[in-house]
Order: sequence, then C-alpha cells, then structure tokens
Amino acid sequence: MIEAKVDSIRVSLVTQQRVVILKDQSMDRYLPIWIGPFEADAIAFAIQEVPISRPLTHDLLRSVITELGATVTHVLINDLRDDTYFARIVLDVQGRHAEIDCRSSDAIALAVRVHTKIYVDDSVMERAAVTLEGEAVGADRPSHPDEEGSADGPRPDDERLSVFRDFINSLDIDEERGESRS
Repeated sequence: MIEAKVDSIRVSLVTQQRVVILKDQSMDRYLPIWIGPFEADAIAFAIQEVPISRPLTHDLLRSVITELGATVTHVLINDLRDDTYFARIVLDVQGRHAEIDCRSSDAIALAVRVHTKIYVDDSVMERAAVTLEGEAVGADRPSHPDEEGSADGPRPDDERLSVFRDFINSLDIDEERGESRS
C-alpha cells in the first residue's frame, strides 16, 4: 500500500469535469481520479473547513460511524477495473476489523473529515499514476471521465485519450503552490 494525500481538486474549464489529485507520499507521482461535482465540493469543504449549516452525506456517515463506536483506521483505493476506481473504508469496530466497499470519491471525502490516512494499492498506482510532466508511470489508464477514473498514457487507443492527457498536462501543480518548475 502506498500512502497518498489529497494534493488538489481541479476543474476542466472546457468540460467542467472535476478531478481529485492524490499525491504519492513516497515519490513525485500523482493519481488523478475523475469525480462528480458534489463529491468534489464535499472534499473541498472538508479540506478548507468550510462551515456547513446541516450535515452533508459524508458528515452523516462520520457521525453514524462514531455513534456505533467505530473508528476509521484508513481508506484504501484498492482496485481499478473498467475505468472505475474501487475503494474500501477500513474500520475498527470495538476491536473488530471491518471493510466497507465504496466509491473512491466517498472514501476520500470521509478520510479528510476524520483525518485518517489514504492508501492506494501498489498495482493501482503503478497502472494509473502520472508524473508532474503528465507522463505515465503505468500502463493501464481509465479512458473517460464518467463517474470516476483517470486518463493518460500510451495505449493502442491513444487518440481517444488525448483530451485527458491534454487536461492532465495543463495542470500546473507546482505553480499553484507558489513554486516554479526547473
């Protein structure tokens, strides 16, 4: 498992699609995951600590977990199949280990609320991560930004992926942090 953190949430000015960028904590590579607008807002609100008058769905989930005496030990982006990421919420329920299947965006939204670690399975990171230059470090890339997925990397159907590669390449992660590229 590779520890990651939410680096940023981006919006394509052309398509209005949202992508959450997870950064590998051990090296300079990123995992882009296409998500819906509501999930993007839920993650951003939690990171920015925006006060909400009524609980959002992920706040409700956090409250239910707490009321049942459980704690979230971590979340895991554990699989990538048919252009869709899969995740697990890992719980400690009064000493008992439990794992709940969920969408990666929901796992991330919960993780930032409960301040727990986000892990990515090694095989997922190998297949779908990109470097700062937008170059693929893996071979298997989700090809469309429906609910969730990422895009980039050479494949036989490279032409249909070019719009996503262009979007990922347009993300200037260093400049947003006030750093400059060398």
